[in-house]
Amino acid sequence: MTTAMGGGRSAGRTPAAVGLGGVTVRFRTRRREVTAVSGVSLDVAAGEFVAIVGPSGCGKSTLLKLVAGLLAPTEGEVRLGGERVTGPRRDIGYVFQRAALLEWRSVRRNILLQAEMRRMPAATARGRAEELIAMTGLDGFEDAYPHELSGGMRQRVALCRALLHRPPVLLMDEPFGALDALTREQLNTELNRIWRETGTTVLLVTHSISEACALAGRVVVMSPRPGTVTEITEVALPAERDYTATVARPEFREATVRVRRLLGAAPTGG
Repeated sequence: MTTAMGGGRSAGRTPAAVGLGGVTVRFRTRRREVTAVSGVSLDVAAGEFVAIVGPSGCGKSTLLKLVAGLLAPTEGEVRLGGERVTGPRRDIGYVFQRAALLEWRSVRRNILLQAEMRRMPAATARGRAEELIAMTGLDGFEDAYPHELSGGMRQRVALCRALLHRPPVLLMDEPFGALDALTREQLNTELNRIWRETGTTVLLVTHSISEACALAGRVVVMSPRPGTVTEITEVALPAERDYTATVARPEFREATVRVRRLLGAAPTGG
């Protein structure tokens, strides 16, 4: 099942958790004007998991920066919970490809950095940090330092830090792109569980078609620059997903084949 080009899901009377309305972004370089994305519209419902895929340079990360208020659209508007985004937002979580942990701080203190920046009550922040440490399987590593952690564990710490303040929207920009295949698959399963337990709205940018279809309820397929929405593909799978079991299901294969065709990708690979 697919959604019309450039469109989104109607939120009815409830404002979309994330709303992009006819968004265009142009950059001025020393030699010319570059259009990064053009006329992108998308509604993401509260609690939904949406993935964005497309060729390099199509504006996937640009869309996340727009939602976070780190970049202003040249045309169109961006809304969070019905409120127009006019500057950097504090009510989102952001996870990048690199964990960007402070090497001189322990796991617990790296997570609590978020609380210090937001001036959260200390007791509340500590309780939430312990909850997230348990949720992500970091028990026993609370006092470890980044150089003592695997790449997957470092990304778990970054995820905890992003979720510490209970953001209604979590933005993820290739968070597992630098990890080995097995660790990536394990974290896909963990992310699905955490998303279901927290109810957070997730917007994931990834180059992996398999990852997008294994995690998301809808996959936004973008065209080459200037990025537009080619199609929004529904993934007809239950919310609870184990990666190994999910990739064996016919619904998963159907979705990945559809997305690959839209991207003009080869029939194999991620």
